[in-house]
Amino acid sequence: MRNRLAFLCLAIGFLFGPAASVGRAQEQKKKRPNIVIILGDDMGYADVGFHGCKDIPTPHIDSLAKNGVRFTSGYVSGPYCSPTRAGLLSGRYQNRFGHEFNPAGGKQGMPIDQVTIAQRFRAIGYATALVGKWHLGNEAKMHPTERGFQEYFGFLGGAHPYLPGKGKDIFRGTKAIEEKEYLTDALSREAVSFIDKHANDPFLLYLAFNAVHTPMQATDKYFNRFPNIKDTQRKTYAAMMSALDDAVGQVLAKLREKGLEEDTLIFFFSDNGGPTMVGTTINGSINFPLRGSKRQLLEGGVRVPFVMQWKGRLPAGKTYDQPIIQLDVLPTSLAAAGAEVKAEWKLDGVNLLPFLEDKNKDAPHEMLFWRFGAQRAARKGDWKMVSYDKTGIHLYNLKDDIGESKNLAAARPEILRDMQKAWSEWDRGNIAPLWGGGKKVDLK
Repeated sequence: MRNRLAFLCLAIGFLFGPAASVGRAQEQKKKRPNIVIILGDDMGYADVGFHGCKDIPTPHIDSLAKNGVRFTSGYVSGPYCSPTRAGLLSGRYQNRFGHEFNPAGGKQGMPIDQVTIAQRFRAIGYATALVGKWHLGNEAKMHPTERGFQEYFGFLGGAHPYLPGKGKDIFRGTKAIEEKEYLTDALSREAVSFIDKHANDPFLLYLAFNAVHTPMQATDKYFNRFPNIKDTQRKTYAAMMSALDDAVGQVLAKLREKGLEEDTLIFFFSDNGGPTMVGTTINGSINFPLRGSKRQLLEGGVRVPFVMQWKGRLPAGKTYDQPIIQLDVLPTSLAAAGAEVKAEWKLDGVNLLPFLEDKNKDAPHEMLFWRFGAQRAARKGDWKMVSYDKTGIHLYNLKDDIGESKNLAAARPEILRDMQKAWSEWDRGNIAPLWGGGKKVDLK
């Protein structure tokens, strides 16, 4: 009898053991979170509901803040498009490798010796895709599909028309195609399709919208939502923001449909502040209560709407006040996936998870730094040092003066001196811009 039972157990193990092992392996694989990075373009700080916007409803973007973490001091490392993207994808200050300004074509673009987040995630078995704006170089060796993205749908330059009928300058992979939908709608369609396709695999989706960057274009579907906005520019901006919010909603709905919402870490932020400065490509955005604009290192240029949701892990409705930066996206995502971050990668970003889960009470960064041509800035705690024009170096206490209106440089010279010294030490780890009009500067 005992032998017969032993034989029966062996038989059951033979028949179901491999399947059970496969099932366990698949379950383990599925538990690695998906990573979705959603990037807006030229958004105003005041133009989302969770920052108090009244004239443009953004319910889907707001839901990320409601169900996740809202960063009140969320920054980007560049005050306009391409430098921020270079920092995001590398996890390093873009000044480290000379990507200080927007590339102007030719051989300009993110140096190929910089390893991207997509390459990091390919190495650990993730499916990877970029949907939307690239803006990191047009040469074949700089193409998204050569930088770790298995799938690509979007455009290579810094700006693109939204309305169809403009020719074949949208790419699927490396092939130019003609897109027939309103571009924001097309990008959400492609993002949803990627999620559908890879619902059973861990994936990294970088969804880089060009909304609400110029040109200012929208369809009647979105215009008709804002009959009470009389200013034409603001109305067009509102329509474009509404299309962006719809697109975010479609991505979230697909994640819910596939049962992936609790297994997906989502980031949403803008690549820089709204362009409100005369002489820029103004789009109708509002940065209140911040001062400054895209292309400036004042708060209005580099502090952005920034939220992070991971329903299966992070607390809902949490507000986090310590300064963080988009450089943190890469190490945080790798940590979420259980991957090792190596010291030789020389990342400037940090893993935010211990801080958001109250396992570490310290600030994620002792200081944050910026360099943009002759402009430079640093933040330490509540203090912000910034030189943004020809009026010298300014010092502000952001806790008391978020609008950077009262210069305390003369009143607190010891703080300014320490921050200048720290900035100069940081800058010694940078190189001169590889292109553009800026000169390497030094703070004495």
